[in-house]
Amino acid sequence: MKTVPDSFQSFCKYLTFSEEDESLGMVCTDAGYTEIKPASPYPPNKNAHPGPFRGVAEDRSLSEFQIVYISKGEGFFTADTNTYRVTPGSLLFIFPELKHHYKPVFETGWDEYWVGFKGEFFSRLLEKGILANEHVFLEIGLHSNIIATFHQIFHEIITQQPLYQIKACSSIISLIAEILIFARRQKHPDYYQKIVDKAKYLIESNLRNNSDMNIPVISEQIGVSVSRFNEIFKAYTAMTPYQYYIHLKINEAKILLEDKDMSIKEIAYVLGFEDQGHFSKLFKNKTGVAPSDWKKNI
Repeated sequence: MKTVPDSFQSFCKYLTFSEEDESLGMVCTDAGYTEIKPASPYPPNKNAHPGPFRGVAEDRSLSEFQIVYISKGEGFFTADTNTYRVTPGSLLFIFPELKHHYKPVFETGWDEYWVGFKGEFFSRLLEKGILANEHVFLEIGLHSNIIATFHQIFHEIITQQPLYQIKACSSIISLIAEILIFARRQKHPDYYQKIVDKAKYLIESNLRNNSDMNIPVISEQIGVSVSRFNEIFKAYTAMTPYQYYIHLKINEAKILLEDKDMSIKEIAYVLGFEDQGHFSKLFKNKTGVAPSDWKKNI
């Protein structure tokens, strides 16, 4: 079985994909690795790449997303009117139609990993602001798991086993998640993470409390204002504290519904809902199934 060698100087693959692949809303279009030696032309083997990809060192725009990770060497990356100094651990996130170019310093060269992809799923991340211009260039540092993920993508597109596109795209999503996690941590100090961790503990400790969550009390225990608490919590979790609380309540309700001896009314009381009707309505809204039907199907 073909696989990616542990050590190699160059690899690239431009992929075809079926209507079935595209119907999933995500496809991997190309991927590769290039080791650019010092004092070497860039890009090497220029004519081996399709036309739209050849102008990497000149101004160009693509119809796809690309993630480029530099693991060695130095260079420059320009996106629109912004120019960034590239060092080992730099990550370039290129969006469709973004005017850009990049190249290594002639005297140092660099090692680059890249993967291209497109589809409705990825476009939606951009439309919803989950991906944004602030993610175009990130200094994430050198991480073996990032390189391992690229190798996994290379393996999938070299072997091309059934449904390899799905497996390659799952690795691309993992890369995007790592990028977003880093961006969020970079934007918010560790102090804020401690606030969120403490808040989660306080919320989880009172799930089976016969009362609703008291956000002002939690804010006071943590030592921040209510508005600041809500702001920090949502920045880290993409949920308000109350949304997180309800999410946990529903998960706890699912556990309690497994108890054949507990009625729905008792479960609603234990979880602090004002009445059974309110609990049932919320449970169905979040799960699509009434608590009574959930209990029957266990």
